[in-house]
Amino acid sequence: MKKVILLFLICFSFLNHLNAQSQSRISNLYKGTIDGKTPITVYIQTEENQCNADLMYAAMYRYNKSNNWIQIYPTQGKKKENEFVMVEHNFTGVLIVQKNGNTFSGLWISPDAKKQLKVEFKEAAMTKKDAEKYEQTMERVSFENNDC
Repeated sequence: MKKVILLFLICFSFLNHLNAQSQSRISNLYKGTIDGKTPITVYIQTEENQCNADLMYAAMYRYNKSNNWIQIYPTQGKKKENEFVMVEHNFTGVLIVQKNGNTFSGLWISPDAKKQLKVEFKEAAMTKKDAEKYEQTMERVSFENNDC
């Protein structure tokens, strides 16, 4: 009986920990354009780092005419918290943006820095079903890019 109670307590503690982790993650959907004419969709997950309370980000975006998502690795500025650098997976480009309210604006820059395009995206509404779909897509994209 003691083993059953102990097992129950361990399982409950583990599930409670998982639930707390999932509640600490915030997901946001953004819609916008690159070069003022190419529509894009951006999905960003924000989570508090348990070691130092800094925010950690995971993100992806796609050109709306394409079904392919591009994983991006956002880093928030230390001195100016509204500044972000988002490096595309395999360094196919970089977004350097500033956040003002619920809008990001800045530049997309090619790896050789010869092409620089204006980028802007604003937070968009997302249903619970949409959030689940984007989270699954993020997991798939991350797995495809980072699996051995």
